[in-house]
Amino acid sequence: MSTQTVSEEPQIISKRSPWLVLTVLCLGFFIILLDTTIVNIAVPELTVSLSATLDQILWILNAYTLTYAALLITGGRLGDLYGPKRLFMVGLALFTLASAACGLAQTPAQLVATRVLQGIGGALLTPQTLAILTMTFPQNKRGAAFGIWGAVAGLATIAGPTFGGWLVTSLSWRWIFYVNVPIGIAALVMAAVVLPDIRLNRRHRIDFFGILLASLALFLFCFGLIEGPSHRWGQVWSFVSIPMILLAGLVCLGLFAWQQWRNRDGEPLVPAGMFADRNFATMSGVVAAISFGMLGLFLPLVIFLQSVLSLTALQAGLVLAPMSLASIASAPFAGRLADRGGGKDTLITGLVLWAGGIGLVLWATRPYYDRRELITGLVIAGFGLGMTFAPLQSIAMRNVQPKMAGSAAGLINTTRQLGAVLGSAAVGALLQAQLVARLPESARVNVDALPQSLRARFLEGFDKVTTGGHGLEVGAGQSGAHLPPEIPESVRPAVEQVALKTFYEAYIPAMRVTLILPLLVLIVAVVAALILTRSDPAADPDEPSE
Repeated sequence: MSTQTVSEEPQIISKRSPWLVLTVLCLGFFIILLDTTIVNIAVPELTVSLSATLDQILWILNAYTLTYAALLITGGRLGDLYGPKRLFMVGLALFTLASAACGLAQTPAQLVATRVLQGIGGALLTPQTLAILTMTFPQNKRGAAFGIWGAVAGLATIAGPTFGGWLVTSLSWRWIFYVNVPIGIAALVMAAVVLPDIRLNRRHRIDFFGILLASLALFLFCFGLIEGPSHRWGQVWSFVSIPMILLAGLVCLGLFAWQQWRNRDGEPLVPAGMFADRNFATMSGVVAAISFGMLGLFLPLVIFLQSVLSLTALQAGLVLAPMSLASIASAPFAGRLADRGGGKDTLITGLVLWAGGIGLVLWATRPYYDRRELITGLVIAGFGLGMTFAPLQSIAMRNVQPKMAGSAAGLINTTRQLGAVLGSAAVGALLQAQLVARLPESARVNVDALPQSLRARFLEGFDKVTTGGHGLEVGAGQSGAHLPPEIPESVRPAVEQVALKTFYEAYIPAMRVTLILPLLVLIVAVVAALILTRSDPAADPDEPSE
């Protein structure tokens, strides 16, 4: 296919149907986003299979999203430099190979390393999808295209636990990675044939120092949040403590902001003036809050369904399935509304439903929970989430010049993944801290059910979770404690039953407190969207369309 050059204005640049181009982009984008949530459903299985602790599980979850978020802007800039088709295919090939390597991992460390490679591939691919869409569809049809793109995003991120649950139960956790291989190969072949070879009539430079500072700041924040509970928020090595690591992350973030301002007349990682557009700036924060809520909901809920309620991965996935179906149903509808009226009212409605659904899930997670309340909350949340995708993208990208489409796409997806990283890390840290505080207390309440000779060792097993070097194990059938191996085999089953009861009684209140955090973040997003609605001229129904 011949190379096509784009200068300033978007146009239909492919002789093929733009909807066929959209299909290929969505196929590649689907497996990239699928891996942001599909691993959550396998948390109990990974804990048992790899003998992983909760902090190691958090690294397995966040190694992908952290790398993905840190390199998305770079991926967008590389697409501007070398062409989005080429970067889409390179990213897809790397992601597919890394997925196969993930399935072969034998230790938590190996899985973390291969998840990093997945993140690099995803970061190269994702910005190219929005860039190609922006330059392929005329403005008056982008809302519908973004609606389908948003439906795929909703399908991938929400259906991940359902699809993953079936794979984990029917095959093994390794197949949540192996499944990417045939899909990736098919998408790669289709991309080579269908995607137009777009080149922007401008050369870019890569801000390597900005990449280093931004990546280091993200890593330090996530390290501090993930490792904080297991180190009791104290020392990690020698004089290095968790507060020092978090402070260092804040310093790196400040240096990054200063370096970007100082380089504003050159080509900084964050293009000068990008956040001066109120639409783009506000939507960047809102998309981060949406992802924060999504990952903040999934981690504690999946552990609740499998480790507390003893559901299989497939059963847990089916509990989450109505959320996926509601999201898929509402996303195209929201896209059509975004084309007609600017999308702000639709976005606000979606955010309110998304936050309200999580609030109902929080209410439903009680010792004697009502499954109908839980599923109703998930349906409301899924319907609201689906309503946010298309209007959010339309509003964010409306005023972006085509020559900056790659960088803008990289930025908006970076903030999406930043929300996911911070949501998973912050909620994981809060959940760990709550369990560390509640498990010993719950053990003291239940210890009277054991013979006097075993009580001291039972309490000792739970007290170890409050000391450094002993991670929480929260797989199915595990209590989070480190029970002494010298407990006689004749009484060990009875001790383990009391230990599980101790875990259940500690986990439910810990989860309820933890879910308050993503709910608060989403409430802030609703307020931000309300402010945007009152002041954004793009919502004017009299605005002429192209």
